[in-house]
Formats: sequence, structure tokens, C-alpha cells
Amino acid sequence: MTLTLEDRACGALVGAAVGDALGGPVEGWTPDQIVERHGGRVHGIVGPWHENWRTARPIAPYHKGDGHVTDDTLMTHALVRVYETVRDHLDAYAVAEHLVPDLMSTPRWIPELEAEALPLQRIFLAEKWMVTRLHYAHADPREAGTGNIVNCGAAMYMAPVGIANAGNPAGAYAEALDIAGAHQSSYGREAAGVFAAAVAAACVPGATAASVVDTALSLAKDGTRAAIAAVREAARAHRDFESALAPLRAAVAPYDSVGPDYRNPSLDARRPSRVHAIEELPIALGMLLVADGRYEGAVLGAVNYGRDCDSIATMAGAIAGALGGEAAVPAVWAKQVAEASRLDLHAPAVALAEVAREIFAHDRARRRAHESAFATIATPR
Repeated sequence: MTLTLEDRACGALVGAAVGDALGGPVEGWTPDQIVERHGGRVHGIVGPWHENWRTARPIAPYHKGDGHVTDDTLMTHALVRVYETVRDHLDAYAVAEHLVPDLMSTPRWIPELEAEALPLQRIFLAEKWMVTRLHYAHADPREAGTGNIVNCGAAMYMAPVGIANAGNPAGAYAEALDIAGAHQSSYGREAAGVFAAAVAAACVPGATAASVVDTALSLAKDGTRAAIAAVREAARAHRDFESALAPLRAAVAPYDSVGPDYRNPSLDARRPSRVHAIEELPIALGMLLVADGRYEGAVLGAVNYGRDCDSIATMAGAIAGALGGEAAVPAVWAKQVAEASRLDLHAPAVALAEVAREIFAHDRARRRAHESAFATIATPR
């Protein structure tokens, strides 16, 4: 049975949120530390790393765990709301005109704060940069990302761009690059484009994990392409995430600027470069290959990888969910995450699918107008 656009949209966005919630409580740790803390690998929703989560890390007093989504999902849903407003393709100006005001003006339930607050009060510094640059500094939206730290911040919420361009990876890539220009530069921006393309490629009927990664490689540039290729090669030798954890890390390490100690980044970390890549996207694609596209294996591999595993699992979950539809996402996990986070995980996906249909209609009308104009001027006399 061919999955509908709604099936794939729900799979991608619900899958992303569930991956985010599963990865949140073990973010920043190593696979060995995760085993020590939890008495084995994580196979579902777990509680916070520290019982005293409010004070354990004062700079980040967030309740990660117990099914709470993180800023990855908050930003994803915010981007969906922009699509609902614009109801067409987005660009960097849409970030300035709609996304930034949404982040700084409308209180929403923030699961990790266990309170209603402005999303601005939860998002990370790399996302607060957009508010500074676009709202206060009045930077050109197309260039506002220049100077920001280069991390996965722009990529982590680009799944909606893939759904808005479902079946058109090149279009998703170009649109995400435009949007992400307001947020980041260099390989952080590149990863946003490639991730959106991967989600769009996963919506193609008959798509597989291998075809999604092939499409990502056909579009990716510079260090991002090299990192994905290296991880793909390493992933070929593995059929379970346990054996793949160390080899995938070794494959991406030469391209990752953060270094071996995630909590103590290298002096070269997160700076623009044509030879580096964010770690999260190649690993998400690698775990997708190891699991042969199956949601549970891809997401649990991402979660148990550690490091920035909430974002890795968000990306793996979005792609695997788009491949398999909502039925691929364990219903018990989705229910727990929705209830714990006090979020309707389906409504944004349903709304986005409706907008994607409208965008396609706009594209078709524009294409026909172009065909007519070109036929007129190109006809030989």
C-alpha cells in the first residue's frame, strides 16, 4: 500500500519528536557512560540523568527525560506554524518576519521547564542568535547566520521543509539552504539543506535507507559529503547498532570539529570550514543504514551513540518516520511523549500536509505559466 502524504508527514514529525524525547536524557554522554548510568543500553523512555536536574547543570536547568521533548521539537513545531501562516515556500525573510516573532512573543508550554514560557527562554544560544541578529540588529535575513556558531541548530528543525517538498529532494535542499541562511553559515547551513533533502527523498514511493543516503550524497558538498560517505562505508559492515557505535564515531571523527570530549570542545570547534561537518546528520544517516530504514533500530542506535544524541535521534526519527509512515513509530512511545510533553504531536503534521498540498498546487500553476511563457519566446520564427 502506498503511504499518503499525511502518513509520511505524521511519520516524520511524530518520529522526530519521539527520537528527540528518547535522546534528551542521555545527551552529552558517551555510550559507555550511558551503559553505566542505566545498567545497559537505553531501549525506551528513561528519566533524567541527574535526579536533581534543576541544579545539576545551572546553565541548563532543564528536565530532560521522562518523555519530554527538547528545543529540537519546539523549533520544528515553530517552523510548521510559519508554513501555516505563509502557505507557500519559505525563505530567510520568513524567518525574520514570522519565526523570530513566534519565538519571542507567544508563551507556550515548555516541557523541560515544566511551565508556560516564551520559546526564546528555552532555545539554545545558536537559536537566540537569530533574535539578536534579525530583531535587534536588523541584519539582512539572507546573511544573518554569518558569525553564529556552526552546529546542528539550523539542521535539527528542517524536517518540515522535507515534507513541504515531499518527493523533491533538490527543492527541499535549496529551500532549507535559503531558510538556514538566517540562522547559520558553512557546514551547519549545508547540513540543514541535506537533512531536508533526505526527508523529501524518504517520501518517494519505494524509497529505502540506501536510496535516501544516495540522494543525500548527490546533493551534499564539501566536508558534509565526505563525512556522509565515510559513515556510509562504515555502516555497510553492521546490522545492529551495538557493533556500529564505535566504527561510526571513528568514521565521522576526522570531520567533526568538536573533538573527542563532547562537553569540552576543541579550540577549533564550531567554526566555519569547508572540510568539517556537523556530526549529527552523518551519524543519523549511518544509523538509518544499519537499521535498514527501520524506525526503532535507527532511533535507538542514535540514542545510544550519546554525544548530541537528541538531535541525532530527531533526524534519524524524521527520516525513518517518513520512510515507514506513522505506523513505523511505536505507538506506546508516541503516546508517552505526547502526554509527558503536553503536546499534540499529530496536529502539526496534519497541518503541514495540508500546506504541502497547497504548495504543490502553487508550484504546478507557476510551472505551467513558465512553460507557456517559454514556449512563446522559444518558438522559432
